[in-house]
Amino acid sequence: MRHKPQTRSKILLADNGVDIVGDVHGCYDEFMLLLQKLGYEPDRNQIFRHRSGRKLLSLGDITSRGPHSIKMMQFFIRHIQAGAAEMVDSNHGWKVARWLDGRIVTMSHGDEKVVEEFQQYERQHGAKKAALLKEQSRRMLFSSPSHMIIKKGDKVVAVAAHAGIRDDYIGVDAPAVSTFCRYGDVAGTGADGRPIRRDWAGERKVTEPIIVWGHDPRPEPEWKNGTLNIDQGCVFGGKLTAYRYPEGEVMSVPARRNYSGLQETPLTRYLAK
Repeated sequence: MRHKPQTRSKILLADNGVDIVGDVHGCYDEFMLLLQKLGYEPDRNQIFRHRSGRKLLSLGDITSRGPHSIKMMQFFIRHIQAGAAEMVDSNHGWKVARWLDGRIVTMSHGDEKVVEEFQQYERQHGAKKAALLKEQSRRMLFSSPSHMIIKKGDKVVAVAAHAGIRDDYIGVDAPAVSTFCRYGDVAGTGADGRPIRRDWAGERKVTEPIIVWGHDPRPEPEWKNGTLNIDQGCVFGGKLTAYRYPEGEVMSVPARRNYSGLQETPLTRYLAK
């Protein structure tokens, strides 16, 4: 077990614009289509950049459940190193990071597909390259901040957090903040084994700054009290969504199929409420 970087908050300047992308879950093909729709193009080094200098920001959960977790990690390793993208911490990212760190964790709920991909990668490319990619992925995931504070000039205009954030947690570096940003406001576990989530967005008393989050899939982007959920369950056959600041525009691409293998998904459960 190695020393891990801390997942503190981080500041992102939005003077040229920011595109915040929801939970990808290994849906690399849809992610590429969304980048194209947003206006990102690869340079000679295959780094996708926007001609206006916009910055790409992921809400995390780039891996698991879907078919291309390694491609997604390779993309963000390259782009974060190149200063072309950022990513916040997330529940699946945190679990994968601990597995890569040699911790004893149960790789389930789609995380087992990451293990299978790395096994296949090692068979194809050898143990040395696989070990290097694992270490690069481990460092990236452990280094992802709990939440991203987005500023235009001196003003905080938005906050990006995987599962949301309380207003009094913004800018605070503490284990409770990291846990909230990864999992949301969890009240316990239901009889079916699923987490019982409090409606933190519905209880919010202010509407600024905008809080952009994912984690809990909804069929459509959902605004509530100055918060915006942009997890539309791409891996479950929904959509992959991005929120564009300062335009306030939401853009999506449809999933090619339900990659999860599940008949009952968070999307079907939401619609059945």
